[in-house]
Amino acid sequence: MSALVIYNAKVYVERGHFEEAVLCEDGIIKAVGSNEGILAAAPGDAKHYDAKGRTVVPGFNDSHQHLQSVGEDLANIQLLGADSIAEVGRRVKAYIEKNKPAPGTVLHGQGWNQDYFTDEKRILNRQDLDAMAPGYPMILERACGHILTANTEALRLAGITGSTKPASGGAIDLDENGEPTGVLRENACSQVLCIIPKVTEEVMDERLRLAMAHAAECGVTSVQTMDMKTGKWREVWECYKRVQAKDPSVRVYQQVNFLEPEPFEEFLSEGFRTGVGDHFLKIGPLKMFVDGSLGARTALMRKPYNDDPSTCGIPTMTQEALDEMVRIATEHGCTSIVHAIGDGAIDRVLKAYEKVIKNGENPLRHGIVHCQITDMDMLKRFKDSDVLALVQPIFLHYDMTVLEDRVGKELASTSYAFNTLKQMGVHESFGTDSPVEDMNAINNLYCAVTRKNLKGSPEGGFYPDECMDIYDAVDAYTYESAYASFEENVKGRIKPGYYADMVVLGQDIFTIPADEIINTTVDATIVDGRFVYER
Repeated sequence: MSALVIYNAKVYVERGHFEEAVLCEDGIIKAVGSNEGILAAAPGDAKHYDAKGRTVVPGFNDSHQHLQSVGEDLANIQLLGADSIAEVGRRVKAYIEKNKPAPGTVLHGQGWNQDYFTDEKRILNRQDLDAMAPGYPMILERACGHILTANTEALRLAGITGSTKPASGGAIDLDENGEPTGVLRENACSQVLCIIPKVTEEVMDERLRLAMAHAAECGVTSVQTMDMKTGKWREVWECYKRVQAKDPSVRVYQQVNFLEPEPFEEFLSEGFRTGVGDHFLKIGPLKMFVDGSLGARTALMRKPYNDDPSTCGIPTMTQEALDEMVRIATEHGCTSIVHAIGDGAIDRVLKAYEKVIKNGENPLRHGIVHCQITDMDMLKRFKDSDVLALVQPIFLHYDMTVLEDRVGKELASTSYAFNTLKQMGVHESFGTDSPVEDMNAINNLYCAVTRKNLKGSPEGGFYPDECMDIYDAVDAYTYESAYASFEENVKGRIKPGYYADMVVLGQDIFTIPADEIINTTVDATIVDGRFVYER
């Protein structure tokens, strides 16, 4: 038997309830209580950890992200936070100098956002990329993952010309001469991403370990991740099995991505469905997309964009196709979650769910990921059908700079309505959509509580009525994320019988001013009663 005692701590149990110490045995919390009581109850060979008065909370559970992509990004060209086209070029050149890829190697990166550029506030084009990496085909994805830019050589390898038809639910941008600009949107992105060669099992495993180590640094002990997709789900599942069998450091709930009935039904026929697996690796919901992103203006709106009346965004699934996939999932006892950002997209998903959810009872816990652009009637529909909201407060850091321009002030005032959803009683969980944003749990909490960007603006917060209090925010990141995966009885609380997944924080987030939350450090991360990270 392995045992761990954490003492001299401020242990968060639930709102208004803190204890001093925790006893864990064989990966399970055995008791929570006073220093004296827990130390007396601990077995003689227990490991003792003196928290020195620091705050201990349940491990953070990221309810939607892409863990495998995090590992790929850490190994590829990292562009998150690049503040100019010139800086993108510098990062590309630095990557080439450091890694010395062979000529002709396909280079890949993600994270640029034209709205952060200070030299030219525009989307990258193929000529930009041609100048950055001569001799290499290169694909650089926008931070949202819904737009990419490919250079001339990458377009050539993919066979994309001015006459290439984009995939349904996608677009290939052309210049005034009818030639590709290098920009591909939504479902068309796959038409050039296909040139990236497959990596070996060893490289896949190493990248996944890299991502899991980053999760531990962020205090994330569980992830709900969309990595298993049509055409590659078996190899991804096997990769996770290999890595988890050796030294698991994060619990994984797979959000499986299928957009058409045939491959999903094949997946189901092999015995996979929500809940299959063990406490470290489990199949979760069917994950679908019905639109794109706000920053790229591909989120599907009910009315044209306020700052571009020529478009309402790009629908990536028809209502009929979505209804059919939700029906199949429901009939097989599978949860569905759907990426929906624009109010037009959210309306489509709610309509699909309203066909299968009866009397406001949602036993399969169908949900919507992102849930960004909403009006009050739409928020009420979440409550009436008990639909889960899997949200990303960190998105406010960027989106508040474009939201009112994109959708107008009236609709902006009822969007990103995290506090309203909570007060309505909607099951609302937190994630980061990493690597779209970093997995940093502290930054996510800060945005939820202050409604400010990471530089502390605007003063007073962006639509401050939607600020959450710190207790609700922590619960959304722990208990409610566990609810989304049917694990609220074993995960998300520091109570007897729950998994021994905890985080030691350097500051007391429950008492410090909200603006200081951003300075909080993750000092240690514990999974299954084992330290997987110490600062």
